[in-house]
Amino acid sequence: MSTFQKVAGFCSNCGSILPPLGDTGNITCYTCSRVFEPEMLIDEKSTVSYSVHFNSRAAKAHSHSAQGEKEADGPTVERRCPKCGNDTMSYATLQLRSADEGQTVFYTCTKCQYKESENS
Repeated sequence: MSTFQKVAGFCSNCGSILPPLGDTGNITCYTCSRVFEPEMLIDEKSTVSYSVHFNSRAAKAHSHSAQGEKEADGPTVERRCPKCGNDTMSYATLQLRSADEGQTVFYTCTKCQYKESENS
């Protein structure tokens, strides 16, 4: 008899997290050695779908064409360009320094393409 509720990715016998698929195509729990079929990793109840709209070309073309701005290279933020005074810059972030320090943010002007960086 199963002590735990059936949840995808967890052993229904002991509750441990199940390891990745083995060479035989089955999953063997490291804790109690119970063997599961690969379908144990699939949860029929939850279906997840994502839709990401990143810098929609139609929206950007409409809003920037009147202002003479070019299409952004990434998400945009209200930040004044020190070169041309434009109020919109796109940005990208990278972790260039050690993990316990902040990330580096690279800004690009949407009008003149001036680039600058900031360590946060």
